[in-house]
Amino acid sequence: MKNIAQILVSPEASLKQALRRMDEAGSKIVFAADGEGRLRGSLSDGDIRRWILKGRDIGARVDLVMVKKPRYLAEGYSEEEARRLVVDLKLQCVPVVDGRRRIKGAVWWFDFFKEKTEKGPRLGLPVVIMAGGKGTRLAPLTNILPKPLTPIGDTTIAQKIMDRFAQYGCEKVYMSVNFKANLIKAYFSDAGQRYRIKFVEEKKPLGTAGSLYLLRRRIKNTFFLSNCDILIEADYADILRFHRARKNKMTIVGSMKHFAVPYGVCDIRNGGDLVSVREKPEYDFLVNTGMYLLEPDLFQLIPVNRPMNMPELIAKCLASGIKVGVYPISEKSWVDTGEWNQLRETLRRLESK
Repeated sequence: MKNIAQILVSPEASLKQALRRMDEAGSKIVFAADGEGRLRGSLSDGDIRRWILKGRDIGARVDLVMVKKPRYLAEGYSEEEARRLVVDLKLQCVPVVDGRRRIKGAVWWFDFFKEKTEKGPRLGLPVVIMAGGKGTRLAPLTNILPKPLTPIGDTTIAQKIMDRFAQYGCEKVYMSVNFKANLIKAYFSDAGQRYRIKFVEEKKPLGTAGSLYLLRRRIKNTFFLSNCDILIEADYADILRFHRARKNKMTIVGSMKHFAVPYGVCDIRNGGDLVSVREKPEYDFLVNTGMYLLEPDLFQLIPVNRPMNMPELIAKCLASGIKVGVYPISEKSWVDTGEWNQLRETLRRLESK
């Protein structure tokens, strides 16, 4: 059971701080408490996502976005009361308060259904993993091993990706290969029947979107597309709900990314006159993680046997008036192993769990 203190924030804290608290606690919700520990509101990752999608500032205060009348249990509650709130209403967590509304504990969904925390709803969508690149940023490792076989603990990054999709019943995988294709196929032929992989071999490198043309006759419904060097720790069922509710033809999974400039930034005008110096400014962006949901209609935009990368396909969609959406996730919900420093951070995070 999580310590309730791990998911408490001040109402005056920023949404950015609340997201960081969620990441640290591995939770999708935090509760706002005043200086005396009294419950003031609840804030979920969905609340923050909707705020971001409205184009609002991630630096805004929690009390501007939080639910001001959250559900709670009073001390001395019965198991039936807790089950009615947590299970019937499908709430991840409900705080327990005393007579003065001071938070004393919490009841979690997994307190009732520990065995169900491992899997999400069965979506059954096909998955395409783009695994044909050379992975030059990970050289010299990729001089020997192709990027999909990058070791992550006692398994590989490709297996980690497929395991995550399998939790949602997405077990039919198309893996596009080119560089060291025979090594990738040999590795997974020895992995037994755990993965239902169909390999799509590019005769020449086709980029992160070009090989989709080879799948135009095989995939007839909505499908996930993932780079082979990322892991997304998010609710895949909710991504699909968002995709369909918005009637998107493509949904990009975007991660909040914080950047701090370690220098004073000079603002100038008139060819060199100093206006101001901003010391060590910080910025927040919503960046493309490399995971998508796509509709098969987009196959018609893929050129025949010609390289194409996802930014080009996205630009083509926008130019054609095709609806593209972005589903935001927190920074720590995205694991990128495409560069050495990112790979080291991934290994460090896995070892600390």
